[in-house]
Amino acid sequence: MNTLHQFVFGIYPYIALAIFLLGSLIRFDREQYTWKSDSSQLLYRGNLRLGSILFHVGIIGLFFGHLVGLLTPVFVWDAMGISHGLKQAFAMAAGGVMGGICLVGLLILLHRRLSDARIAAATRGGDKILLLWILITLLLGLSTIFVSASHMDGSMMVQLMHWAQHIVTFRGGAAGYLIDAPALFKAHLFMGITLFVLFPFTRLVHVWSGFGSIGYLGRAWQLVRPR
Repeated sequence: MNTLHQFVFGIYPYIALAIFLLGSLIRFDREQYTWKSDSSQLLYRGNLRLGSILFHVGIIGLFFGHLVGLLTPVFVWDAMGISHGLKQAFAMAAGGVMGGICLVGLLILLHRRLSDARIAAATRGGDKILLLWILITLLLGLSTIFVSASHMDGSMMVQLMHWAQHIVTFRGGAAGYLIDAPALFKAHLFMGITLFVLFPFTRLVHVWSGFGSIGYLGRAWQLVRPR
């Protein structure tokens, strides 16, 4: 295992996580007026609703799919009688569907944002980089489905699970599980990890507000009394 591999898959995830958490906190504290999704609906509606719905449904499905698939301990799946091959097949099918939905939505949003002169002029360079970064990450992830189809025993999936679980539980040796991983998987992981680095500096911070809005469900009713 060379030094670069150890850094990217053993140390870099913690750097990305630190930037993700501290950067979000600092931005919320110092630049609350920039904490928004920067919607371009006022400039041009176009296919915004269709693209936005498809993109958000797809990316939320992918997020929670990765979260459950990678962080659920292997012994839990074994206890439920779900083989590694079956889990891999389900992950490929679900990831393909959600990834496809996300890709269609993202392409619609990209076309709308870059083809309309007014929106393109109002789009910052960082936003263009972010959208293209997400697109490349998504395409790499979808491409791994074809690589996974060549070995349906689930062994590669288990290695990825061990890597992710070692990272989140601060155990050493995480990078060792990815030594034999195909380059496509490594590229997808690197791009995905880097999204956490970009998160605090882009419009992605509005994701926190989405999760935070759940707290309003438990708040007391606002009473408005007549004069």
